[in-house]
Amino acid sequence: MKIMVFGAGLIGIPIAYDLAKDPAFDVSIVDINKNNLDAINSKTVISKINKDLSNASTVSEVIKDQDIIVNAVPGFMGFATLKAIIEAGKNVVDITFLSEDPFKLDKLAIKNNVTAIVDCGVAPGMSNLLAGYVNTIFDKTESILIYVGGLPEVRECSHDYKAVFSPIDVIEEYTRPARYVENGKLVVRSALSDPELINFPGIGKLEAFNSDGLRTLADTLNVPNMKEKTLRYPGHIEKMLFLRETGFFSYNEIEINGQKIRPIDLTSKLLFLCWEMKQGDIDFTVMKIIVEGWKVEKKVRYTYNLFDRFDEKENIHSMARTTGYTATMVVRLLAEGLFIQKGIIPLEYIGKEKTCVDFILQGLKERGIFYRETQEFI
Repeated sequence: MKIMVFGAGLIGIPIAYDLAKDPAFDVSIVDINKNNLDAINSKTVISKINKDLSNASTVSEVIKDQDIIVNAVPGFMGFATLKAIIEAGKNVVDITFLSEDPFKLDKLAIKNNVTAIVDCGVAPGMSNLLAGYVNTIFDKTESILIYVGGLPEVRECSHDYKAVFSPIDVIEEYTRPARYVENGKLVVRSALSDPELINFPGIGKLEAFNSDGLRTLADTLNVPNMKEKTLRYPGHIEKMLFLRETGFFSYNEIEINGQKIRPIDLTSKLLFLCWEMKQGDIDFTVMKIIVEGWKVEKKVRYTYNLFDRFDEKENIHSMARTTGYTATMVVRLLAEGLFIQKGIIPLEYIGKEKTCVDFILQGLKERGIFYRETQEFI
């Protein structure tokens, strides 16, 4: 089976590595940046293609003989690239943090007999899968609360933060309005709002803020209270608020010495220098998913805890592992024919099938990623 990965970034490359370990897969990877492709270990059996994926005709051309595509391009390219893949009639696993509503492509996917699994990372992604799964267990689900963050172990940058993916995609977490559901009504607040401090064993205090990570859950689950919050080290919110309110995250052009620039372009370039993971940098991913509801007239709480750390043996960052291996397990799910529904598929749809949930969790466990479940009556 031919699998093609779009994007040879810090998440795309580990995805390709993991897929290439499977003798059933013929893996290739595409990127506009030749340096990114040259960084791929020459000992791996991965075909490297240097192409610009911002052109729909190029997308159609490179995937014509492929079976499954993994879309790992930056978020600003996500929707257009996803559409081009669907138009070409190829099944796709998408991890891009696209700002558009993916369900706008649902009719197109069904028409072209395509399974397009979107938001297929850690959060959104595994958070959706597990929330969707517990929702099928309860007679009535009352609330879903998700806390998630990826952070450097050593707080050496002035922002106490480093990223394994595009800085523009990170900045989206600070600018895109946060949607959540409260008492059955959709609420929209600005990102970085409602800060709170939470203590995590082994980590210490982290600050949480509203972000738009709820994504499709706000539309697909009939649960009266749902919220997702991003985790950072204390003090990060204040710094990002300053940059946002001063205009550094603006997409509107300004003129400087006769040249027009978008502040966001300059900011992302500068932040990348600070946020870029360097050789030897250690990161971790932490997530807590709390789902409460009623089961046989008893109120029950399911909690899933994730703590994952940089893989020193494979030299793969935690956020790349927790995001990328979710995607590779979903690729295997499709390849083995365990999920065949067509259309736009967020992971909460797959969460309705226990066999699929178990398949993904087992694959992640084999890769050292553990979602530890607890149940309690409340």
